[in-house]
Amino acid sequence: MTRASLDKQPHEVAAMFDDVAARYDLTNDVLSLGQARLWRKEVDRAVAARPAERVLDLAAGTGTSSLPFARTGAYVVPCDFSVGMLGEGKKRHPWLPFTAGDGTRLPFADGVFDAVTISFGLRNIQDTDAALAELYRVTKPGGRVVICEFSEPTWAPFRTVYTEYLMRALPPVARAVSSNPDAYVYLAESIRTWPNQPELAARLQGVGWTEVAWRNLTGGIVALHRGCKPAEG
Repeated sequence: MTRASLDKQPHEVAAMFDDVAARYDLTNDVLSLGQARLWRKEVDRAVAARPAERVLDLAAGTGTSSLPFARTGAYVVPCDFSVGMLGEGKKRHPWLPFTAGDGTRLPFADGVFDAVTISFGLRNIQDTDAALAELYRVTKPGGRVVICEFSEPTWAPFRTVYTEYLMRALPPVARAVSSNPDAYVYLAESIRTWPNQPELAARLQGVGWTEVAWRNLTGGIVALHRGCKPAEG
């Protein structure tokens, strides 16, 4: 299996990420022209993890996205459904509690996390609404969600250039740096079909998140969505 299809069968997507695990972080830095590091910093600020808080980092991959939360003194759980990614992460960061889990059936009790976050992984989950509902379920009342995901550039001329880059420039660049370039063709196609900023906000609200808002990064190539779980009583 080298490439998943856009119907996102979970075993296909997991196998695809298993294949790219070893060079995934390097490839992301190259393909994003260095922007991936900036986006991770913005996620860290938005989550605003505090000492002793419990943070779920879903689709954490090799754990690179989890490290900023751990440095604050929070207890962060990196969770992913790619065993290859988890294995690579455990080699690099053996102290982190890597956990295998499907985003639509998380292996955690209700209301255990102060904050839940997912970066560039939501569009790879077969049932988006089920994943948003699961994140809601495992969050404590009064807790928060932060989603970082590719979105729709806000300036129409730039949107055209960006689409051309995704479909024409990205595959050859991926062939040069990735262990599985076909995976990045899938990723480009999945970005093109993903809901835009207002549509994703509506889906968050649809499963119960309140105070939903978003902020565009890099001209809307990426958007940070945030929401809160209502406090009890």
